[in-house]
Amino acid sequence: MNNQTKYQLFLLHFAGGNRYSFEFLKKEMPNVDFIPLELPGRGKRHREALIKNKSEAIDDYYNQIKALRNGEPYIIYGHSMGAILGLSVAAKLETAEDAPELLIVSGNAGPGIKSTKDFLYHELNDARFKEELLELGGIPTEVIENEELFNYFSPIIRADFECLEKDPFSEEHQKVKTAICALMGTNEENFDQIENWNKYTHTRFTHQILTGNHFFIHNNAAELANIFANEFKKQLTY
Repeated sequence: MNNQTKYQLFLLHFAGGNRYSFEFLKKEMPNVDFIPLELPGRGKRHREALIKNKSEAIDDYYNQIKALRNGEPYIIYGHSMGAILGLSVAAKLETAEDAPELLIVSGNAGPGIKSTKDFLYHELNDARFKEELLELGGIPTEVIENEELFNYFSPIIRADFECLEKDPFSEEHQKVKTAICALMGTNEENFDQIENWNKYTHTRFTHQILTGNHFFIHNNAAELANIFANEFKKQLTY
């Protein structure tokens, strides 16, 4: 990365995440302007009301990025919930004539892909909600098992799921001019439909499947950093 043009990297967290969710990746990218964002109701924004509406979440991320832009090239990276929101955020920034060089999405096969699950996460009772969260992974077991911790984080995670589940396919007709790089884990639901993301860009599309479950990113930090660097370099010469 040392010999590459420095860029801003805006990171959009998964459901229940915050600005600290990508600390595992930060150490692998020391020469990048690493900027993790977070939605209201958590982390440093814990005093703000939770967002349960997708359009409000998109506007919030858009406003954060606009306020932090410095004129350098930049990438938007979103995992899971962040991937879906990232598509619309990129489109909104294109409209503002400040498009990212690249949109990197992980842990999500993209808009329009229906889950095989016959329930909505945000409507589950606590016992079932805990079971499903454990199956997804990414959330420490102690958070699930400790009643006080669970009672703190549960409303945050539920609000994020509600944000997505109330209007699941609003991006179906969204198409950006930004290049997209999609990443998924070998054990993820719908990983075999990752090329669905190709429908949402007018330009370059690449994808890779890495080993792991929905949170494969935690075990592939160095590889992710290399993918980000290589995809950014390719995009500058595209």
